[in-house]
Amino acid sequence: MTAFTSYFNDIYRTVNSVLIGMGITFKQMISPTVTLQYPREKKQMPERVRNRLYMNFDDCIGCELCAKACPVDCIDIEVMKAPPTVDLGTTSTGQKKRIYVTKFDIDIAKCCYCGLCVYPCPTECLKMTDVYEFSEYDRHNLVYNFTTMTPAEVESARGKIKQYDDEQAVKKAAAAAQAAAAKAAAPAPAAPEPPKNPEA
Repeated sequence: MTAFTSYFNDIYRTVNSVLIGMGITFKQMISPTVTLQYPREKKQMPERVRNRLYMNFDDCIGCELCAKACPVDCIDIEVMKAPPTVDLGTTSTGQKKRIYVTKFDIDIAKCCYCGLCVYPCPTECLKMTDVYEFSEYDRHNLVYNFTTMTPAEVESARGKIKQYDDEQAVKKAAAAAQAAAAKAAAPAPAAPEPPKNPEA
């Protein structure tokens, strides 16, 4: 009796499932057609949609927090600390720049659009946009380069850093030599007198 009941239960579930699916199909058949004539017509994107990344390089301070937060390593940054004698300007938020950003590449082909790189940015120079049409025939074109430094400017920056490091090394060596000379010129401490014997 149990096997007989189970058999008809299976038949009922199968027929019910088919009827539900066909009901949805017939409902769609008689409902008005809504076709978007893409690309002449485009769907309105939600306000907080996450698509292609945009980076405002003028506000980047080279902190590399976005690259560290990226779970797929699609952000490639190379930086050099600028000497204090060089003024790199400030960001739109008034934060002073102290680092040369010689490379800032985003491989959008690797990006998973999670938005985790946006939130740690202290100057809010990185954000997700609503641009979703950026297909390419060559995947190398999906690597976006945001740096504005030319190779000549990078070499000039390296020269300034090397010059500053050399000057600091010379100053440090001179200070060490001066300290050594002062130590050598100082009089030797007098030898302590032997303790007097009170019984003598």
